[in-house]
Amino acid sequence: MGFEVDEDILQDFLVEASEILEQLSEQLVTLERQPDDKDLLNAIFRGFHTVKGGAGFLSLTALVETCHKAENVFDILRTGQRRVTSELMDVILRALDTVNSMFAEIQNRQEPTPADPALLEELSFYCQPGQEESAAPGSEPVAATPADINTIESLNEQEYQQMLGELNTEQYSEQVGIESSNSDDITDDEFEALLDQLHGAGKHGGVPEAESPAPAAPSAASSQTGDELIDDGEFEALLDQLHGAGKGPTVTPAPGGAVPDGSKPVISSAPPAASRPAAPSKPAAPPADTTVRVDTKTLDSIMNMVGELVLVRNRLLSLQAGHENEEITKAVTNLDAVTGDLQGAVMKTRMQPIKKVFGRFPRVVRDIARNMKKEIELEMVGEDTDLDKNLVEALADPLVHLVRNSCDHGIESPEEREAAGKPRKGVIRLTASQEGDHILLGIEDDGAGMDPEKLKSIAIKRGILDADGAARMSDNEAYNLIFAPGFSTKVEITDVSGRGVGMDVVKTGISSVNGSILIDSEKGKGTRLQIKVPLTLAILPTLMVVVGEQTFALPLTNVNEIFHLDLTRTSMVDGQLTVVVRNRAIPLFYLQDWLLRNGRRERKAHGHVVLVMIGNQQVGFVVDGLIGQEEVVIKPLDHLLHGTPGMAGATITSDGGIALILDIAGLIKAYARRYA
Repeated sequence: MGFEVDEDILQDFLVEASEILEQLSEQLVTLERQPDDKDLLNAIFRGFHTVKGGAGFLSLTALVETCHKAENVFDILRTGQRRVTSELMDVILRALDTVNSMFAEIQNRQEPTPADPALLEELSFYCQPGQEESAAPGSEPVAATPADINTIESLNEQEYQQMLGELNTEQYSEQVGIESSNSDDITDDEFEALLDQLHGAGKHGGVPEAESPAPAAPSAASSQTGDELIDDGEFEALLDQLHGAGKGPTVTPAPGGAVPDGSKPVISSAPPAASRPAAPSKPAAPPADTTVRVDTKTLDSIMNMVGELVLVRNRLLSLQAGHENEEITKAVTNLDAVTGDLQGAVMKTRMQPIKKVFGRFPRVVRDIARNMKKEIELEMVGEDTDLDKNLVEALADPLVHLVRNSCDHGIESPEEREAAGKPRKGVIRLTASQEGDHILLGIEDDGAGMDPEKLKSIAIKRGILDADGAARMSDNEAYNLIFAPGFSTKVEITDVSGRGVGMDVVKTGISSVNGSILIDSEKGKGTRLQIKVPLTLAILPTLMVVVGEQTFALPLTNVNEIFHLDLTRTSMVDGQLTVVVRNRAIPLFYLQDWLLRNGRRERKAHGHVVLVMIGNQQVGFVVDGLIGQEEVVIKPLDHLLHGTPGMAGATITSDGGIALILDIAGLIKAYARRYA
């Protein structure tokens, strides 16, 4: 176990490996669609190799073994000795799941659980060349390919030493025609044998003894040391044969022009003076590292301090409004601008691309399609859209539920699609874009769509809705029935869906981050869901309202419209007070009945109506006064107030007071039926 090493080294490995494993999940699914992409094969090979190297340094043997076998499979694939198949990808993806499980254990400082021996055996099988692609017995060895060179360059020290050991064997010596020796030097015979291997027997520039002409004027060196030595000119000629004229290393003679007896010529790698290029200029210094890793807790702390600064800014703006001092006005205005810039800069440090969530969906879609024998293509748009890190984490599970739901309920089987005149392959489209201070996420499919009447009948059968309510329900309201707890259109429960909890979890998760979800569908054409979430959770844009003598904050993302209360536009429908807006009756509630200590009070004939949107539903709240829009920092409620229905937290207002932040969805769920 390698956890006793320096914590910084372990953290570096965890960060690097986490990024690589995220990429591998998407790269493997892409490879199945593009099996001949050499760059992709090499990238996946390097990914497993890098994780293996880091794990080896930390002595994480189980992780090293699995990554090594996966790496070997891709070494076989990229050299063309096997082809990518769906069965092979099933094994590799299972191996990646195993690696991810081990990685999670390492993050928790636990010893990684060894891989299933059956999985390792399957990987070992695919590490061997495929029979249909393997070379015939006795065939000549092929020259090294670029992939082979990459393999050699990526060897670690241990593998390199092992390779050298294998080369220094009697078998290899016999192949090249030399005798093994314990000495580091090689004899003339060994040197000749090596030249024969490089150029062919008798073709390496040496002259056979029988045809060797007598030298006309032997040099001093040759006369002193015997016929076995060659003079400078002959040595230069040999180098020209090996490297090309003028391209080989030169011989630097000893002082006096002779080579001392028993010594070897001194070889210099510098070219001759005539052809020697000018000395190169000093290479430029490598660019300085412009990134630094910061713990997310530090970023959260900085963001909290910026939030406090925003509250002070709001307070100063409120105080400055009652004074006419020009200098104070300038100072407060500058503070307002600087605070806004600082807030934006700190928010950027917390931003992450939505790709961190989208990156897992190709694997999800691939597995479901293969399991259910469907043909599904996934399209992703706007993967570089940034949003708050906490939102990325909070949206991961809801989006996975929605994508799985589109695969299972939305896209039909290839046979059903053909019968309906559609292409066999269905399409699921994920989109992300920023609009102002909100992020819009879309999940769209071209599947069967939803039948509102069928949804109503299921809701009646399961006791979620009565017949009268179903008769008055619009199609859009019927689509929202899928978010009801326990609602499911599946007859049989599978490992994908059917328990009636997925979509309820989706709505709860999105509401918890002050988001909203809209749904639209057309039978036989497909379904589209749109999720709207704030850009960040740290600072919340709100509408400040007055109820009685108290101030409350409504999240601006839920506010749809504001108008003055006119009792002539209200009426009672089935015992519920409603207001007619553009020929549509909308439920109307007096917030004083829910929020003030005295409960129901005399309802005023004047006030303001704030229309809020919950999913596809609109509700009107009657308030006594409007203060305006204000950015607030959410402060958690004291533990004694935890669980208070409809309360998301508290904040300090610009006038120094305290306001409760309302959770619209929770408020309606807790009070609507009670006070209807």
